Amino acid sequence: MLQTATQAYPKYLQIAAALNNKIKQQSYSLMHVQPGQKVLDVGCGPGIDTVALAHMVGPQGGVVGVDFDKSMIDEADRYAEQAGVNAWVLHKQVNGDELPFESDTFDSCRSERMFQHLEKPDQTLTEMARVTKTGGWVLDIDPDWGTLSIDTSEVDIERRLVRFKTEHSLKNGYIGRQLYRLFKQQKFVEIQVETLPLYTTNYAVARFIGHLDKIEQDAITADVITNHELQRWHKNLNEADKKGVFFASLNLVMIVGRQP
Repeated sequence: MLQTATQAYPKYLQIAAALNNKIKQQSYSLMHVQPGQKVLDVGCGPGIDTVALAHMVGPQGGVVGVDFDKSMIDEADRYAEQAGVNAWVLHKQVNGDELPFESDTFDSCRSERMFQHLEKPDQTLTEMARVTKTGGWVLDIDPDWGTLSIDTSEVDIERRLVRFKTEHSLKNGYIGRQLYRLFKQQKFVEIQVETLPLYTTNYAVARFIGHLDKIEQDAITADVITNHELQRWHKNLNEADKKGVFFASLNLVMIVGRQP
C-alpha cells in the first residue's frame, strides 16, 4: 500500500486528515470525474487531490494542479512520482486569477480551502469557469471561520479569538457564506450547496486545524486579549482535555455548479 505524507505524521495529524477524507471523496463524485477526462485543481498544495484524481481519470486522461507556492509544487511532483501517476499529472506554479490555459480546456475544476486566502476570490472563480468546458463542473470547498466554536466557560475570550482569526488572520475568513452568491453571479447552473459540519473532541487536532498557537500570539500582539486572559483560556481548555470533555466545531461549505 502506498504510504502518503499524512501516514508519517503524528497521530493527531492523521486524525485531522481523516476528517477531510470523506469530504474529498464526496467532492470527486460531485465533479462527475470519469476515465479519460482532463481535470484542474486550483491550489493543489502537496498533490493529495491531483494524485487521487489521476487514479480516477487514468492514463488516457490528465490532471493539472496549480499552486502559487513553489515548495508545494515540488512536493506535489514528488508525490505524483511516488504514486506512479506523474506521466499524466502536471503541476505548475501559477497565480489562480490568471490561469495560463485556453478557454474550455477542462471537464471539471476544483479548489479546496484556497478562497479563504484570496482578496478577490471572484476573479479566480471567473478564471476557473473560463477554462471549464460547457457542461463541465466547477467545485469549491471552503470554511466559514465565523462558525468556529469551542466549548469553554471563557466565552468572551473565545469569541474575541474567533473573530480575530476570521477577520484579521485570513484575507477572507467568511468566504464559506459567500460562495453561493459568487456561484450565482458567475451564472453557473444546477448549483448544489452543502454545509459540512466538522467537529473534534481532540484538543491537539483543534489546535492544529485552528492554528491556535499563532492566533493566540497574534491576538496578544494586537491587544485583543491579555496574557492573563490567555493563561485562563489555556487552563480552561487543558482542564476540558484532561476530563475528556473537549469539543470544537467548524462549518465547511461545499458548492458545485455546472458551466452553461
